[in-house]
Amino acid sequence: MKKKLTKTNFNKSERFNFALTWGDVDGRDYRPEIVDLANKIGRTKAGTGREAIPFGPEYYALAPILDEYQVKIAMQLQFRKKLSAKDIAKGSGESYEKVKKTLDYIAWAGVAFVNTIDGVDMYWQDIFVPGHLEMINNNKELVAKHPEIAEAFYYFGSKKGPMAAGIMPVGGGPMRVLPIERSIDGNSRRASYEELSKYLNEAEVFSVSDCSCRTSREAMEEGCGHLKEDMCIQLDHAAEYYIKTGRGREITRKEAFEIIKRAEDNGLMHSIPNLDGLGHTHAICNCCGCGCYAMRLANEYVNNDIVRSNYKSIVDESKCVACGECVDVCPTNALRLGQKLCSKEPIDERMVKEVPRNTEWTEDKWNSDYRTNRKNTLDSGTSPCITNCPAHIPVQGYVKLASQGRYTEALELIKKHNPLPAVCGRVCPRLCEEDCTRGDIDEAVAVDDIKKFIAEQDLNKGIRYIPRKRHDYSDKKIAIIGGGPSGLTCAYDLSIDGYDVTVFEKENKLGGMLAFGIPSYRLEKDVIEAEIDVLGDMGVKFKTGVEVGKDVSIQELRGKGFNAFYIAIGAQSGKKIGLEGEDAREVLSGVDFLRMTNLGDKTNVGGKVVVIGGGNVAIDVARSAIRLDGVKQTDIFSIEARENMPAHNEEVEEALEEEIKINNSWGPTRIITENGKVTGIEFKRCLSVFDENGKFNPQFDEADRKITECDYVLLSVGQTFNYGNLLEGEGVRLTNRNTIEVDQVTLQTSKVDIFAGGDVASGPRFAIDSIAAGKEAAVSIHRFVQRGQSLVFGRDTHSYKVFDKENLDDVIGYDGTERQRTQHVDGKVSKTTFKDLRGILTEEQIKKETARCLGCGATKVDEYLCVGCGACTLKCKFDAIKLEKVHDVKGYEIEDLPKAVLKKVVARKVKITANKINPFAKKR
Repeated sequence: MKKKLTKTNFNKSERFNFALTWGDVDGRDYRPEIVDLANKIGRTKAGTGREAIPFGPEYYALAPILDEYQVKIAMQLQFRKKLSAKDIAKGSGESYEKVKKTLDYIAWAGVAFVNTIDGVDMYWQDIFVPGHLEMINNNKELVAKHPEIAEAFYYFGSKKGPMAAGIMPVGGGPMRVLPIERSIDGNSRRASYEELSKYLNEAEVFSVSDCSCRTSREAMEEGCGHLKEDMCIQLDHAAEYYIKTGRGREITRKEAFEIIKRAEDNGLMHSIPNLDGLGHTHAICNCCGCGCYAMRLANEYVNNDIVRSNYKSIVDESKCVACGECVDVCPTNALRLGQKLCSKEPIDERMVKEVPRNTEWTEDKWNSDYRTNRKNTLDSGTSPCITNCPAHIPVQGYVKLASQGRYTEALELIKKHNPLPAVCGRVCPRLCEEDCTRGDIDEAVAVDDIKKFIAEQDLNKGIRYIPRKRHDYSDKKIAIIGGGPSGLTCAYDLSIDGYDVTVFEKENKLGGMLAFGIPSYRLEKDVIEAEIDVLGDMGVKFKTGVEVGKDVSIQELRGKGFNAFYIAIGAQSGKKIGLEGEDAREVLSGVDFLRMTNLGDKTNVGGKVVVIGGGNVAIDVARSAIRLDGVKQTDIFSIEARENMPAHNEEVEEALEEEIKINNSWGPTRIITENGKVTGIEFKRCLSVFDENGKFNPQFDEADRKITECDYVLLSVGQTFNYGNLLEGEGVRLTNRNTIEVDQVTLQTSKVDIFAGGDVASGPRFAIDSIAAGKEAAVSIHRFVQRGQSLVFGRDTHSYKVFDKENLDDVIGYDGTERQRTQHVDGKVSKTTFKDLRGILTEEQIKKETARCLGCGATKVDEYLCVGCGACTLKCKFDAIKLEKVHDVKGYEIEDLPKAVLKKVVARKVKITANKINPFAKKR
């Protein structure tokens, strides 16, 4: 077998010469009888543009699995006319026994249907798609032995897809979207042929099988993470065939309905073979836009008419809160987040500017990268809260739910993106608030306080939200190394998918920097423990006091059956800066100091304390130090000017209220000791921190120096990593910053079964950044441990963009309520205790504060891209999106379809000609 070529080698021409990819089958020369059979099944003629060609996709679907005699017998079969083995034997002049054996093989291979009718096996042929290519690819043994047939299925679409662009009437494609029935309940214009229940209730025999499209994708190692098992339901004659040939297992009607509902709940849509006659079908597929070959015709060739239903999605923007749940499940990316507020200058909300209905559809107009270029927002952008959040939590969504008193649903929505909302409600940097549109009017919405109120449910074991399992992949074991926010998030998401997850933590407590690096006055430890308890209730296993690399190696864990690893050990070691005297006993790293205070260990810190650093950790260190008995005074010295300090403004203000003095624009030169004991520290004036290129390159006034007396120095100038023997023998590469080198999208390291994220891969950041990384790692690990899945195809790219605030019209009619706040805590009081004295907004305050949200984002629909599947409607919690019937097409009989296509071809040519004459009149 020759080395496979990439698909781009085939996209430049409609001549699909598979010999370049696979070579001759079994060493044999070209076989003309295969082409003849391919043209017979495809109902095409030699010499036409649609013909099967030597070494084309149809050829490679058949040549590997049929010998010369089998082809001869297959040529005797007829299209949708049932013949017995006796009929074929008589017509071919061959013995009945040999013909019967051959026909049984041909049917088993997928090149013929077989049903037992009145005790006699009857055989016939159908079309290639939907038909024999699905049947061939649903034969696991053949796909494993001849992977070229999986590629043939893909390239058949590459051949036929461009031919069909713009010429297919609505409802005329070989496969057609069937709207989710729950999405059209109550619609006055419903018709039985649009109801999935009609097909299930009329059928008598049912089977379920693997999805043939996803089987093909898997064999090509290009799966999208949606797995193939138990995805397609066959009805009556197709079910009998699938059961008889071992492609599927028999199920009941009730089981069929359950499979349909489970697929819908997991965001999948339905499509049906569309050429069985009006109001009839032999299968129901549960599809995803990133894996399905029928949806590929819409997505890659922007030919959505070929699959669309009679419906389209309509968004009621007055109800929409831009939560993005509908965007996530839309199979064609027809839904994206945009803005609800009015603009000064009009914005173009179309997602595609040209369509094949009236345009010559050349390859430059295709969307061949549709599996990697999905967008979450319009090019004109959406609200800043969801955009600026590293985890893109749908702020508007949970704020609206909270305004309606639907707190459990709000918590559920948050925890889809962040499993630690109670933690983040206390320590989040509030990036969502920094650019809040309401802040341009008066003050930003108190998003974090709202989240904190909602997340209080997680602290109450009786009412906390515990997600249900989506799948059961418990045969796969995943090791999470590090029990901080990133590792816990990864464990949470993988547990929802039903994996067997174990978290290994070298400390005796879980939480990582949440537990050891954040003081209790900001984050009480029972809050962390309560949210970790949820993971325990979900079945996540915890091994504390176990250091991977010391107590057990990664290789030993492989030997115990672990299939993948996520390293999320954080950056829990402090940096030194090479100062004279910094090895003195009274000089501690800030992170070590915080760990000791959080564990209740004695630090001996007292007297006058100087903290070096200007970040959030330095603030935490100083505020922790001022709370210790024996500490008389705490000063912070920061190299940055006040306005350039990396610490969050609110935390700086709280430090000042606690009578901590902040000295800006001073850099340490040496630590002064006498008899080995610290007595002071010398500083010099910093003139600038960064050069003109933004590179860290501080400049000092060497003549402007001062000495500050102190008893202890706490260095908070950065954090580093303590790998120990964790990576020994694994070949995991590090960067020049000593972080683990990872793919920026997948978080995969140079060792394929090891992933890494959070601070250990990005460098020190916020907890919410680590949470976002943990979610991405879970996506990658799921795909890695499942056969044939790509780590990138069909993945959410998180391509969020904020709208242009300068183009917003004046906001009128907004609620004039002032921002709600908890009761202020006097710094002179707060510094006396490690308890968190900050309160929580009352329910009455929550009502007032949630009403302040301007709701500036909304989902937008591209009418052409929408295929009317209804998946979006099931995800909306606000009744903001529905299906509206816009067509009334039942489909076409296969013999009548060519006439309808020809009519469409003629009309399209007229439109193209007219547009060339007057291009300004072109309409989509």
